[in-house]
Amino acid sequence: MLPLEKNPFKHLIKIDEIAAQRDFADAGERAPTGEDSQDMSTRRYKRRLSDQLRSYYDRHLDPAKTPSAEDYEALDAIQTAEQNFDKRLEVGFAAAFEELEDLGYPGISNPKLKITTQLRATDGLKHGSAVQYQVTDLAGEGLKPLQLPEDYSGLGYQNLIAMVFMLMGYRDEWMRVGKASADTDPGAQTQIQPLHLVLVEEPEANLHAQVQQVFIKKAYKLLRKHDELGDSTTFSTQLVVSTHSSHVAHEADFANLRYFRRLPATSSGETPTTTVANLSYIFGEGDETQRFVKRYLKATHCDLFFADGIIFVEGQAERILVPHFIRHHFDSLSRRYISLLDLGGSHAHSFKRLVDGLGLTTPIIADLDATVATKVQTQAGTEAIRWKATKPQRGADQKTGSPVLKDWHPSKEFIDELVALKSEEHESSSCEGYDLYVAYQKPLLIPSGDGSGVEIIPRTFEDALILENLEVLANITGSRTSDKIKAIVTDGLSGDELADELFQLLKTAEKAAFALDCLMLEDARAVIPPRYIHDGLTWFERAVGKDIAENEPTAVSV
Repeated sequence: MLPLEKNPFKHLIKIDEIAAQRDFADAGERAPTGEDSQDMSTRRYKRRLSDQLRSYYDRHLDPAKTPSAEDYEALDAIQTAEQNFDKRLEVGFAAAFEELEDLGYPGISNPKLKITTQLRATDGLKHGSAVQYQVTDLAGEGLKPLQLPEDYSGLGYQNLIAMVFMLMGYRDEWMRVGKASADTDPGAQTQIQPLHLVLVEEPEANLHAQVQQVFIKKAYKLLRKHDELGDSTTFSTQLVVSTHSSHVAHEADFANLRYFRRLPATSSGETPTTTVANLSYIFGEGDETQRFVKRYLKATHCDLFFADGIIFVEGQAERILVPHFIRHHFDSLSRRYISLLDLGGSHAHSFKRLVDGLGLTTPIIADLDATVATKVQTQAGTEAIRWKATKPQRGADQKTGSPVLKDWHPSKEFIDELVALKSEEHESSSCEGYDLYVAYQKPLLIPSGDGSGVEIIPRTFEDALILENLEVLANITGSRTSDKIKAIVTDGLSGDELADELFQLLKTAEKAAFALDCLMLEDARAVIPPRYIHDGLTWFERAVGKDIAENEPTAVSV
């Protein structure tokens, strides 16, 4: 097979790139020369913002390139300026030339010296104040507006303006706008590639969150802003943006997201690989679950796409205190990139397919939520069975109200089965290549007044926390709920009496306020996590550490 002499895709696809290294120099620094100046399309070196604008001017606006009728006025002004400056130079150098003639030059046959001016429109963009920022407009008061040079502005605005001009330049070059139509290749003047592929690497550099979101919303529209583009399908534009910003991911349409998932080597000698998860295929078309997940992620941060693992919790109190437990009791976890999502018990299972697609190590902190069958009278006067919240007990035919425990893992609904579950059965290795652990309340042996122990099964996070921190919470103050908890603890209640009081209290408790009061205790480490949460975070600490170790490259000397 003979090698191709020309790129077969040259007239099919136009490819442009905005690289991540868009460092800006001070206005006084010189632009690079030699090899550093060759990579103009990706801007991989320090350069001034005025250089970016001058590059756009050179390609699309310079009147000296194939002048049109609109350019003649500008060219005439430049020529007039040259002539006037020539006259000024002639007068200015007259004395110097006279002294030169005193030395015998020029002679009879020697040519005379003549100084002439050659001006270019871009000369006005080659100095440090070519681009200025107008900070006040005092024109209405008869004063000159206050303007500052470009290097007085923040890097974020310089980065944003530069990227916008690059995108406009790529679009106008593709559509042969202005001077870009005067291409050296005659065939390129009429032949426009049907596909324009634009690659943008990490646009979030130096941009605050709101600007990141505005850029990603407007970038594609900017690339299509041309009479022959817009909604037309004659020419297509593909914008590919790589990012580590949750704000950029938040603003992008869910169906347009592609997640690069690391897969560790499964055995010695193998190479770790990466797969691309197409998030638009994770859920089915018109799926109600997809609609919920998309809207939830739109209403929250999308940092789970950049995390080492995800922790699902089911309430406000857990959302407040689990990070506190990690900070003070799980030091290595506090150094990991972890996303914590508060979903409520009825929604966590909706994320199952998303977790499968992302393949992230995931502990779920769920509630046992015991319910019991209760006969009720309907409005029609008939009897019906309703499953109502109750205090957990063994052998009472109770069921869990948690969709996570019923529909995700361990896929059991009877309380007797759940409280008897072995510790190793709380975890699951998915066929999708990630580990899952579900933590929920288990029976506790609480000391009674006579010194013996009484088994109590917590129903929620709050009663489990109270039962395992009785001495500490005897000193808690703050909200009405905290005051009631303090009273229950100091009264010395135990056994079923204690469990009954907590069950009734937590029906109407201010759970978030109670959690905040726990944070305000003098000793930050005094409140310990309930045992089931401790077990779940211990598993997570070990699992996420293993995943990172398997994915980290090993240095090899050669």
